[in-house]
Amino acid sequence: MKSERQYREEIVRFGRMLYERGFIAAKDGNLSVRLDDDTILVTCAGLCKGTLSADDMVLVDPDGRRKSGDRAVSTEMGMHLLIYHERPDVHAIVHAHPPTATGFAVAGMALDKPILAEVIVTLGSVPLARYGTPGTPELADSLSPLVPHHDAILMANHGVVAYGHDLERAYMNMEIVEHAAKIALVTHQLGREQMLPEEAVRKLNAQRAEYNRAAQAAAAEAHRATGTSKRPQ
Repeated sequence: MKSERQYREEIVRFGRMLYERGFIAAKDGNLSVRLDDDTILVTCAGLCKGTLSADDMVLVDPDGRRKSGDRAVSTEMGMHLLIYHERPDVHAIVHAHPPTATGFAVAGMALDKPILAEVIVTLGSVPLARYGTPGTPELADSLSPLVPHHDAILMANHGVVAYGHDLERAYMNMEIVEHAAKIALVTHQLGREQMLPEEAVRKLNAQRAEYNRAAQAAAAEAHRATGTSKRPQ
């Protein structure tokens, strides 16, 4: 059972990791954690996520209204609210601009070809959402049909959003997307892609389903222990 302070320190740590790995630059990106049914902890607007302190965050309610904190709420809060609404099993979100994956997004190319077994097991595929102006309802609308079925999404001409049952999983999903994009780029440079056969993809998807069931069961147990009323589905 983690305290709010521990979650704040986690956000600081993963924000620094995003910055140090070049997944964000300047004041880009945002991270959030759903503390309970009524409270979301999110990074504020206008600060470098590589130099955050534990106090540089805002608590908001499920409608995005600020509950506490002196700084402005992230301009991407609508995207976070959509994901939390659509996915009761999700308790953390990371938005960043990892260069290779964002290059695919700018090129209008999804990462949805079955070329890497590890990506299928962890993420299935990474679709491309149509362009929506950042910080507006357009972006949430573009993500809405994809969020229920995927754990990471490329956003056309924008970046990547990844999410999971905790902040570590959300961050790791972001790393996997960028790693997959780098490998996909090499296959394009080599001029050859060797797709996995359909039977192999079926087996990998079965493994992913089993992994997800175990992860959701563990998350449900953790939230029962903390008294959170909303259960993963």
